[in-house]
Amino acid sequence: MVDVQIERPTTSVTDDAAALAESGVSLERGVATLRAALGTMPAGAGVYCMRDRHEKPLYVGKAKSLRKRVATYVNVRTLPVRLQRMIAATTSVEVITTEGEVEALLLESNLIKRLKPHYNILLRDDKSFPYILLRRGHTWPQITKYRGAKSAEGDYFGPFASAGAVNLTINALQRAFPLRSCSDSVLESRTRPCLQYQIKRCTAPCVGRISKADYDVLVEEARSFLAGRSRQVQSRLTERMTAASDALEFETAAAYRDRIKALAHIQMRQGINLPTMDDADVVAIHDEAGQACVQVFFFRSGQNYGNRAFFPRHGADETAEAILRAFIGQFYSAREAPPLVLVNRSLVEAPLLAEALTVRAGRRVRLHRPQRGEKRKLVEDAERNAREALARRLGESTAQRRLLESLAQKFGLESAPERIEVYDNSHISGTDAVGSLIVAGPDGFIKNAYRKFTIRSVAAAEDPAAPGDDYAMMREVLARRFSRLIKEDPGRAGESWPDLVLIDGGAGQLGEARRVFADLGIADLAVAAIAKGPERNAGRERIFLPDRPPVSLGAREPLLYFLQRLRDEAHRFAIGTHRAKRAKARARSALDEIPGVGPRRKKALLHRFGSARGVSQAGLADLETVDGISSTVARAIHDHFRADH
Repeated sequence: MVDVQIERPTTSVTDDAAALAESGVSLERGVATLRAALGTMPAGAGVYCMRDRHEKPLYVGKAKSLRKRVATYVNVRTLPVRLQRMIAATTSVEVITTEGEVEALLLESNLIKRLKPHYNILLRDDKSFPYILLRRGHTWPQITKYRGAKSAEGDYFGPFASAGAVNLTINALQRAFPLRSCSDSVLESRTRPCLQYQIKRCTAPCVGRISKADYDVLVEEARSFLAGRSRQVQSRLTERMTAASDALEFETAAAYRDRIKALAHIQMRQGINLPTMDDADVVAIHDEAGQACVQVFFFRSGQNYGNRAFFPRHGADETAEAILRAFIGQFYSAREAPPLVLVNRSLVEAPLLAEALTVRAGRRVRLHRPQRGEKRKLVEDAERNAREALARRLGESTAQRRLLESLAQKFGLESAPERIEVYDNSHISGTDAVGSLIVAGPDGFIKNAYRKFTIRSVAAAEDPAAPGDDYAMMREVLARRFSRLIKEDPGRAGESWPDLVLIDGGAGQLGEARRVFADLGIADLAVAAIAKGPERNAGRERIFLPDRPPVSLGAREPLLYFLQRLRDEAHRFAIGTHRAKRAKARARSALDEIPGVGPRRKKALLHRFGSARGVSQAGLADLETVDGISSTVARAIHDHFRADH
């Protein structure tokens, strides 16, 4: 067992510990938890995960020596307040040992991405990037946009920064290399050329307007161009154009000219062409005012495939180097790193991080901070983009903060709200009723905190036109939401509790919300309702507050636009949820109710008879001719549709 001395905290730590105790957590108890865990803590490399009393992950970290690393948390006097709060909330520590620090780093990145611990630096926008896929395994290879696991057979080119960049590139490629973009089923069913052929973006292999040999030439040229051999492709096209012109085949020469122009358009739009660099990502960070932006530029085969800005979530005391290290680990946890990653900061763990990326990619990956030349210019360009993107975001945040402060003043709140929850319902005459919750804060809408509620308590027998119908729905949604909050976080120590609840409705909805909060014993939660004006005119809304007359805002007042934006987002989310539920109900087939008819048999029946109605009208002998339908199943289907006759 490691003998760890707990030093007496300073006055500021003591005061903070008292504040923590009021919220239901204890710094001393957290330290005791860590000391107990150290008794059985391995000395080797691995990953540790701190959890709170609800088993939610607080922090995931890796260490060359787990025992030494976790022991540093016990000396709370040297830790910032943010980490003291983390330790105070810790009730258990889990460890996973690994063979070495590289494996620990890989595991740490994967766990952070999956668990999203509150105190870790998090890559919030982690969507996959699109590729261009040149499919193989078919007589007429297809060029298409592709996103997801690389399971389809073919050549992948990318990643591109956005779907828009892929679409623009494919449109230009179709002018330069008129390959088919349609699916196999469309290709096989065509009897005459489609519009793509008419506008010279396809050679119509579906109806034999091009030979297999000529089509293969187009495929190989497209592959060469996407692989970075653009100069050779353009040179060959120029030679063919000149030869056609010399032979007085001016229409053919014009076609080659248009293809060359299309290739030039792609290169011009990509901006930078660096044939000497081949495949690389440029990753640059800029931090300011407690926030950070990371810009990633994608270069493949010397061509610029676009860039994207990321804004990782992190503590205000985190350094730019720590944020960049965490970002790179998480960014490449689900995607393959190129052979070269250029960065704008020197990282202490750069060799370890490069080794981890190498293990994940299965080939050598180099992490490099260039000091001179064209690579340094690329890094400086990425850093400038990061700085400008962060400046725009800070400007937006400042405007958002001013709106929140104005909202606090108008609503009589003690301070600007950090979390606003907006509630709305959607239904048609009481059917497919759903409730919705959207969340907003200083950084805008927090979409991963949105919630949907399927209304359960409004009985079908109840008059859907009754005024109490909407009230009952709102009561149920609020009761379910805040009953769960009370159960999960009774001391309001976390960040799940709102500072303001905004209801879409008028005085009646506000009254229902207040009654729900009173029944649950919630006495100090700010709540308001926003109602549309006469004849539901936007700009004439009235805001209802407890024990105060309704408030009306000026038609051009920025706060009114802000509240309208909140309400409209809640309405959009509620309507979308309701429509999805209604569409799902409509999509249910009568075949789903027949025992023994699963997806395969359902598909075979619909393919044979065209619709569920066609199946219902089919005779027993016809049903038995369908593939996969035995005589017993055919009898069950036949009897099901005639049970009431």
